[in-house]
Amino acid sequence: MPRVAGVDIPGDKCCEVSLTYIYGVGRATALHICEVLNIDPVKKARDLTEDELSHIGAFIDKNFITEGELKRMESANIARLRKIECYRGVRHRKGLPVRGQRTRTNARMRKGKKRTVAGKKGVKEVAH
Repeated sequence: MPRVAGVDIPGDKCCEVSLTYIYGVGRATALHICEVLNIDPVKKARDLTEDELSHIGAFIDKNFITEGELKRMESANIARLRKIECYRGVRHRKGLPVRGQRTRTNARMRKGKKRTVAGKKGVKEVAH
């Protein structure tokens, strides 16, 4: 299993897909890395030479923010939004969708498992 930028990438997948196992590197970025370093994107990760792996690692470290540093930046940004109590910060604090999605239905990932609220079943208003 090859190791790039402190992450074990799967050797049985092509280079383009294997690089996406690094937090902060998606398909487009992985393809860009392969293109810049003249590496065949369909080449299996286990077939990469040590030299190619070190080039990839150095390129990622130099040009992209990945893994722990990126996670720290994201959490710091969210903490800042919460601290200044802007709309997005309040939504983060409440665990609701932040980017304007509807919440009357859906939003189950953010709101959690559905909790049924007891309704007023069969209760009639009596007039005196």
